[in-house]
Amino acid sequence: MNDLINFELITPMGMIYQGEVKSVTLPGSEGEFGVLKGHAALVSSLKSGVIDIEKADLNHELIAIDAGHAKVDEDKICVLAKGAVCICGDDESEIEKNLMQAKDLIKSMSSDSVALAATFSKFDNIKAH
Repeated sequence: MNDLINFELITPMGMIYQGEVKSVTLPGSEGEFGVLKGHAALVSSLKSGVIDIEKADLNHELIAIDAGHAKVDEDKICVLAKGAVCICGDDESEIEKNLMQAKDLIKSMSSDSVALAATFSKFDNIKAH
């Protein structure tokens, strides 16, 4: 049985991410929520934060967004965001640069210090791996 769901992240600059994934955790305006294949249809506003993508190989990829909306169907997740930074890279210096850009993006959109601390703690976990 195929338990993967199609995920797309689009900004005004174009497609940031597209692919089949196992699950996605989104920073909803009312709190984080996870989506798996077969999820009930919904539309949600998103606050600045981190999208956690669990890929088919069970590895995770993080993408910081500043704000947006998500449309979820049983077999597809589509996120429209104002801006996004993929927190990935081939070497440590590239990952560090992307982390700084992601922090700047989120800081520019949020004045909630608790939300910022929770988001930045996810970034610290990247450095530990």
